Amino acid sequence: MKNFNSKIVCTYLYSITKYGYPPPAEDTLNYIEEMTSLGFTTIELEGIREEHLTKVYDLRYKIKNSLEEKQLTLPYFCVVLPGLSSSDEKERNKNIELFKKGCETAAIIESKGVLDNSPIPPYQFPDEIPVIRHYEEESLQSAFLPDNFNWESYYEMLVSTFQNLCDIAANYDLTYQLHPASGVLINSADSFLHFYNSVGRENLRFNFDTANLFAIKENLPLSLYKLKGHIDYIHFSDNCGNKVEHLEAGKGKINWDNFFSALKAIDFDGYFGLDIGGDESGVQNLDEAYINSANFLENKWFAK
Repeated sequence: MKNFNSKIVCTYLYSITKYGYPPPAEDTLNYIEEMTSLGFTTIELEGIREEHLTKVYDLRYKIKNSLEEKQLTLPYFCVVLPGLSSSDEKERNKNIELFKKGCETAAIIESKGVLDNSPIPPYQFPDEIPVIRHYEEESLQSAFLPDNFNWESYYEMLVSTFQNLCDIAANYDLTYQLHPASGVLINSADSFLHFYNSVGRENLRFNFDTANLFAIKENLPLSLYKLKGHIDYIHFSDNCGNKVEHLEAGKGKINWDNFFSALKAIDFDGYFGLDIGGDESGVQNLDEAYINSANFLENKWFAK
């Protein structure tokens, strides 16, 4: 089997789709093996909340050795910590310490950046923040805001927190990628640019997720023009425009010719993370979907 271009990344959604959310962290080395067997030389891994992230952190040197033995690169390590935007100071501080572990892991495996879903509002749930990938209406119906919630003071705290997080990442020579998703605060080009200007840190970046942005009716080419200079990493999958889903390239309604024209116009030279699958997507043959989408990118972008 041929190896794909080194800027085409097999994302962690591949393992999530096969093994659940989050997939068992102790099997991380097996996930690396499976991604490699598809022809990828560049992959993505995640540490999801405290328990999962801690287990991946404990494996960090084994992961590094596995990457070196297989001659793989891992440009972006996902550190999924919804508690970073909590209105509770104790919870935030706990997650900031976990974020440091994520940055240390990323630095050891020679990543370029860390990535997380953008901050979620300080919703309170009857139990705790549900362990799900997208906070859609169904999962938010039971959520409520604190009685003493004040947007101005919350936003001031959020900006200060993310300035701190960007500085922590910068100490490890990492960018901090914010991923747009349903139910989060930074879910569009305009909301990112507003937040970027508030935070004022050069290493704050936007992880351009084609499917998630298309699902919320963003005009992808226009968003690319707006975000020129702020994008290093694209999460790449198709979408039909009616719901959150991550489909094989060409199986949805995204106009890829217009997308690639805009991408060329903004001089994009970063990575594409194939982000296909999840329970919401109904992908029948996952391996085939990743291989076909990698070939699609090879032909549409890297053959230019």
